[in-house]
Amino acid sequence: MKGVQAVIFDCDGVLFDTARANRAYYNRIRSHLNLPKMSDEEFAYAHMHTVDEVLARFFPDPRDLDAARSFRNSLSYARFFKYMEMEPHLMALLKKLRPRYKTAIATNRSDTMVPLMAEFALDSLFDIVVTSLDVKRPKPEPDELLRVLAHFDLAPGQAVYVGDSPLDEMAARAASIPFVAFQNRSLTADHHIDTLQEMERLLEL
Repeated sequence: MKGVQAVIFDCDGVLFDTARANRAYYNRIRSHLNLPKMSDEEFAYAHMHTVDEVLARFFPDPRDLDAARSFRNSLSYARFFKYMEMEPHLMALLKKLRPRYKTAIATNRSDTMVPLMAEFALDSLFDIVVTSLDVKRPKPEPDELLRVLAHFDLAPGQAVYVGDSPLDEMAARAASIPFVAFQNRSLTADHHIDTLQEMERLLEL
């Protein structure tokens, strides 16, 4: 991948397998409001979208939504870290990338990202982390990726985005950034990979 100077990663499903953690997290909120556990369709939505979007979908009644938000604010996501699994080869890849490449995260996570980075000692391995709190429009809009480009003063073709969901694909396309689809062959991408180790080949590390 010639001319690439920055590698941008999604978080959930790329840096970590967070399916168990996110399922447990949202089911705990639903349980508090006397809703059953998420269906597979509901989970698929929750796994990609921002927490505000998810709660608004789960709790259309304004009173229930206020109650869900209040409970969510009292619920530490740290208690769900034990369900998260870091992707194999992540740490090795990040150490090989730096300092030759800039590294960034663009994620629809919100205030859970800071404690997550600290818990897994990732702070020093990324130059910038952009969450849904940092932009007006989260993915699938391109704002998170454009913020990363602006931070590094790069053109779209000088970065690459590694994601696993349709929202990642749409955001990359809207930002005109080359897209690498991770473990999802159904996505339209410039490259498809099944392990993060394959990024070493793409970037000729």
